[in-house]
Amino acid sequence: MGPSTEEAVAGLAGIRVDHRFKGLPPDAGGLTVGELAAQRRSLFTGGFTTPVLTLSAEHLEHNLALLETYTTRHGLDFAPHGKTSMAPQLFARQLAHGAWGITAAVPHQVRVYRAYGISRIFLANEVVDAAALRWLAAELDADQDFRFVCYVDSVRGVELMDEALRAAGARRPVEVVVELGAGEGARTGARTQAECAAVADAVAAAPSLRLTGVAGYEGEVPEPDGERVRGYLRRLVALAAHFDAAGRFADADDIVVSAGGSAWFDAVADVFAQLPRLSAPVVKLLRSGAYVSHDDGHYRHLTPFNRVPQEGALEPAFRLWAQVVSRPTPSQAFVNAGKRDAAYDLDLPEAQVVRDARTGNLRAAEGIAVTGLSDQHGWLATEPGAALEVGDWVGMGLSHPCTSFDKWQLIPVVTADGTVTDLVRTFF
Repeated sequence: MGPSTEEAVAGLAGIRVDHRFKGLPPDAGGLTVGELAAQRRSLFTGGFTTPVLTLSAEHLEHNLALLETYTTRHGLDFAPHGKTSMAPQLFARQLAHGAWGITAAVPHQVRVYRAYGISRIFLANEVVDAAALRWLAAELDADQDFRFVCYVDSVRGVELMDEALRAAGARRPVEVVVELGAGEGARTGARTQAECAAVADAVAAAPSLRLTGVAGYEGEVPEPDGERVRGYLRRLVALAAHFDAAGRFADADDIVVSAGGSAWFDAVADVFAQLPRLSAPVVKLLRSGAYVSHDDGHYRHLTPFNRVPQEGALEPAFRLWAQVVSRPTPSQAFVNAGKRDAAYDLDLPEAQVVRDARTGNLRAAEGIAVTGLSDQHGWLATEPGAALEVGDWVGMGLSHPCTSFDKWQLIPVVTADGTVTDLVRTFF
């Protein structure tokens, strides 16, 4: 067994600050991350350079606590999708806030999680890579406390998994859940109950695998609305009950029923509450991941908390700071952050606040809009009277957390008064 999550994450404080990490103070070169954080420098006057992506310390903590409260209230277990941040420091905080484990999408992510001591991993995908399965078999054999669960959605996939695991001499069976597809034209998953049963039969015939439950992703329901999404989730719950009645989970210590992206977890909570009593304890596993940072675009519009405001509200934690480097006309300005720095796959950044270079004062970014991104420039349109000068800093909100995190290897965590209290390391 390796170090615990707490011990492994603590080791990240020993990373040396250098040219690998953009936005950090040049005069901090040679310090460790822990030493830089302990100095509690100001983001604005402590030598940080633009562009620089930040995370709000207060909003991160709020979001972590809110999902802990929500899942507890609704009787859900929680394995937030780690692909959003790929940040072990945030994984540790999610676990401290009651998470059952962490979800992954591909085997490489599982390796990162294991390097940081994550002991329960749900892989929301089918794994047919023989090299990855050899590694997985060895990892399971080496640590009896490591629990791993992944999707299967085809007979052929089951055959490939079993072949690779038996060739690797696996001593512990890999737990699998049958993935139910969300409908015609959706993404992965067996489409019908009969196809799901065929996959389950194949698992029963594979000595290296053990059927543990069923799972799916309601975010792939075609033309989703509340009723269509709930209809799919009811099919998933019915599949679990049907499999259990047929004795398919006889070898399982518990039964995993999993769904849940970041747009419909209220529907998951509603339908999973209707799950009938099964022959073993049920792990009702929600996998929403984008909540940890939330955003100022895509998920601001999609979050279920818009539909259930009495449950609370997530707060956007990202802010990208860039500096005005050109003001060629009264209606146009350019900042030094572009596609290499800001998520832009769903929405452009949103100009929110300006820090005046002359006074250091903050004001709302009134009359300023981001209209486009080049590789290293952001295009701003400015209305008549918009006060903006070369040298000013512009703070921007971002859309889509997944493609925000993956552009930055070390992200300052900043309190409301601008103090940098920590730096979050990502592993993409």
